[in-house]
Amino acid sequence: MFELRNISAGYSGTQVLRGVNLKIPASSVVALLGPNGAGKTTLLRVATGLLKPTSGQLLIDGEDVTGAAPHKLVEKGVCHVPEGRGVFRSLSVRDNLLLQAVKGDQSEALNRAVTAFPRLGERMAQTAGTMSGGEQQMLALARAYIQKPRFILLDEVSMGLAPKVVDEIFAFLEMLAREGASLLLVEQYVTRALAAADFVFLLNRGSVAFAGQPAEIDAEELAERYVGAGH
Repeated sequence: MFELRNISAGYSGTQVLRGVNLKIPASSVVALLGPNGAGKTTLLRVATGLLKPTSGQLLIDGEDVTGAAPHKLVEKGVCHVPEGRGVFRSLSVRDNLLLQAVKGDQSEALNRAVTAFPRLGERMAQTAGTMSGGEQQMLALARAYIQKPRFILLDEVSMGLAPKVVDEIFAFLEMLAREGASLLLVEQYVTRALAAADFVFLLNRGSVAFAGQPAEIDAEELAERYVGAGH
C-alpha cells in the first residue's frame, strides 16, 4: 500500500495542496484527475520525494517515509514518469536504457524494453533526441518496465501524442497492471483513464473533491466541468 495522508504542500509560501488523502492499493490502477492547476503534479512531486510536504505523511506499507530522498523511494519500488519526454536526448536509445538497468542485468534490461515497445529495438543506435515524440515517450516509459517497480506514478504520459501512439501506451500500462504493479495515473484522456482505473480521485483547488470507483463518475460531465476536454 502506498498512501498519502493529510498532505499539505506548496511553493514559496503559496499553498497548493490542502489535506489530501490518497491511497494506491497493491496491484491496482488509480486515476488522479482534475483541472489544470488543481495540484496533480505537485502531489506527484510530494509522492516521489521531490517536494517535502508542509504537513502530512507519506507511507509505504505502513512505514513513514515522509521527507525521504527520491533515490531512497526508488529503492523502495517507486518510479516517477514525469510530464514531458524524460530522456537523455544526446545519448543513444541503448545508452538511455542501460542507464536504467540494474548492475549486471544489462541484457535483460534491453530485452524487457524491446518486449514493452518493439519499436525501440529498431532504434537502439539512434540518438534519442532525433526520435519522434511518441518514440521518446516509449523510451521514457520503458524505465517503468526495466526497473520492475512496485508503484509507478505517471504524469500526463499521453500528452501531445498521436492517437495510435496513445493506444500503444495504454496497452503498455495495462500490461504493467496485469504484471502486478500499482499505477497512479494523471491523465488528460478522462474516459481512457476511467476505463483503466480501479479507483478514482478527483483533485480540485488542491483538495480531493471525489474519491471512489469509476462507475460512480459520469465521464462526459467530468471532462466538461473539471478537465476542459471531451476526451
